[in-house]
Amino acid sequence: MIQVTEKASQQIAHLIGEEGLNPAKAMLRVLVKKGGCSGWSYKMDFDTEAKEGDKIFESHQTKVIVDSQSLLYLLGMTLDFEGGLNGQGFVFVNPNATKTCGCGASFGV
Repeated sequence: MIQVTEKASQQIAHLIGEEGLNPAKAMLRVLVKKGGCSGWSYKMDFDTEAKEGDKIFESHQTKVIVDSQSLLYLLGMTLDFEGGLNGQGFVFVNPNATKTCGCGASFGV
């Protein structure tokens, strides 16, 4: 399962509105790609339909799509959103990561 915190869900809804997407159809696609300073990096984008083999998770009225390959690295992850004096952004709380880089955008397993 992949979870989205209420704060992250609110931010995703805000971004969907900014992009002019249909909130009833827009879903957040999260995937993992080779790269980054720790070996793997997270990528997020919006999509309106799932592809064959995708899994869809729903949390706080936000639908998240993950392809079967990325799911191996993301299962159990929570997507959060933090803001503060040091900036703001999405935070990946991934129990599968054995190391992360300082910026939190890449990880190793």
